[in-house]
Amino acid sequence: MTMRIIKQTYLIASCILAMASASYAQEADDDIMLKNAIKYLGTPYMAHTLDLDGPEELILNCDEVDCTTLVEYVLAESLCPIVNGDVSEGTFAQKLQQIRYRNGQIDGYVSRLHYFTEWANNGLRQGILEDVTAQKSPDTQTVQLSYMSQHPQEYKQLANSPTTVAQMQQIEQALSGQVVHYVPKDKLPYNGLSWIKNGDIIAITTNIPGLDVAHMGIAFYADGKLTLIHASSAEGKVVASNLALSQLLKNNNTWTGIRVLRMKK
Repeated sequence: MTMRIIKQTYLIASCILAMASASYAQEADDDIMLKNAIKYLGTPYMAHTLDLDGPEELILNCDEVDCTTLVEYVLAESLCPIVNGDVSEGTFAQKLQQIRYRNGQIDGYVSRLHYFTEWANNGLRQGILEDVTAQKSPDTQTVQLSYMSQHPQEYKQLANSPTTVAQMQQIEQALSGQVVHYVPKDKLPYNGLSWIKNGDIIAITTNIPGLDVAHMGIAFYADGKLTLIHASSAEGKVVASNLALSQLLKNNNTWTGIRVLRMKK
């Protein structure tokens, strides 16, 4: 396994041993995903931490996260067995690779799961996730993907590589047409839904042409409302939103609803 650890100061052992906010700790007692998400509160937001020069390799950088890498690190740690109060760095890396790459195999840039639809499919196929919305919500939408191949200038590895763009387009075409269940934003109450649990993975669906999901985070109930722990580009760090998730959705015209996935224990 080829792996690059970008920073050491917030990796593995420190993630396990320290809570970022004691005031939230009691809320998380029964859910490992929420416990692990809380540790990242205050962590700086940084986009494109995986898009480095050179061949594709597994990147571990828990010091700076975006919305996707936050969820990936939380899920990877939550899947790891705890031995003598700690998590093995090697096991963490193995779980992360399983989450981030198609069938857990690194084979260039396009083997990374860039679209949430395929990221979810991969987790379901490997038995580490379950699609709660597929079980609980009757509403569906049809995925149509093209954004990355249509906007290659926005992606470092695509900007000057027509071959990689063509490979990405093939992946988009293979995923397009898939029907997925979701909760439209006008059907999500302030206080959430009984079947959405603390620590669930929340993926926010979008009407931006060619995209499936625009943002991700971890479900968190506080003060009688369903909210989100997420890496916020606007606030520049990982936060527990003061607004209900339903209000966050209403405030953004491009956000259409949510998909809910849960770690399989």
